[in-house]
Amino acid sequence: MTMHKTGTRQEWLSARLSLLEQEKELTRRSDEIAGHRQELPWVKVEKDYRLETEKGVVPLSGLFKGRSQLLVYHFMFGPDYAAGCPSCSSIADGFNGIAVHLENHDVAFSAISRAPLAKLQEFKRRMGWTFDWASSANSDFNHDFNVWFTPEEQRDGRIEYNYRREPPMPDAQVGKTMQRWEQRGSEGPVDLMASMTGTNVATYTRDRPGVSAFAIQDGEIYHTYSSYARGLDGLWGMYQWLDRAPLGRNESGVWWRHHDRYGAN
Repeated sequence: MTMHKTGTRQEWLSARLSLLEQEKELTRRSDEIAGHRQELPWVKVEKDYRLETEKGVVPLSGLFKGRSQLLVYHFMFGPDYAAGCPSCSSIADGFNGIAVHLENHDVAFSAISRAPLAKLQEFKRRMGWTFDWASSANSDFNHDFNVWFTPEEQRDGRIEYNYRREPPMPDAQVGKTMQRWEQRGSEGPVDLMASMTGTNVATYTRDRPGVSAFAIQDGEIYHTYSSYARGLDGLWGMYQWLDRAPLGRNESGVWWRHHDRYGAN
């Protein structure tokens, strides 16, 4: 017998209509916030970033592919990773395939990671993805957009991620793969996530996830928006579905895997 509250269809409908008003208000508020995003001042990108793609090394402007706008997903995949971050991989499962729609609405899309292009391409084939994925291995792109930090910044407490300064990483955690250490505000055990990428906690957490938006006008590129951490929640497709499931997210710790690793020992 279910332990959840039950009722008649009429009781369900009454409760549903009440919830509908709250959902509509959330939608209206979301539209309002989207407008505020578009009102942010644009910042001219002064640096000449060079990124490696399947078509060779290109400037950041090359990722626009003739469009006036560019969306970038900062995918956690450092050069020392053996596999992409499982959380980023789950998000990528949700956005894989959308580029054709964005590109037909004047918006280019690319993931960008610090790992060498060959490693990105190998993992992309393993996952069966089709989106563009560029390597920033030989540029300052990830550091400048606050999704990669040096060991010194990590050790000394000079990491500023998601618009907040983080405390120093305890020396006891550096280099350890399976320590029960969690980033402040994290959603689950970071050590488990690190192990799924074949790295240790310190290495894994120097790369971070995010999304950034850019515009190009008269040959000049402008940075228009960036969001990190829980700011990516709306882009994580599986959670949008789980939020509508009977038990919601119903989770404790990290339960997701790379999509080809469910059931693996």
